[in-house]
Amino acid sequence: MSIEDYSFVLSGNFRKKVFMELKRKRTPSQIAKDIKASTTQVSRTLKQLEKRKLVECLTPGSRMGKIYNLTEKGKKLLAEIEKDSRVQ
Repeated sequence: MSIEDYSFVLSGNFRKKVFMELKRKRTPSQIAKDIKASTTQVSRTLKQLEKRKLVECLTPGSRMGKIYNLTEKGKKLLAEIEKDSRVQ
């Protein structure tokens, strides 16, 4: 885990919400519904996280209903964020 990735996730409140929703496999529409946001906005954020290799699309060939999950790198970052938030 890099401090740049840590900062990237935490520097955007919306980005953090989307990232934290991926504690389990989810579709963009499921995330959007849970955090009350547009699917387009969630998909754009997932692409940003995917570029940093924090999340991965498990169904890249699907046009609809793509399923996203944290990568190993993302899981380590999530654990670090949760640990730090418990300390505060």
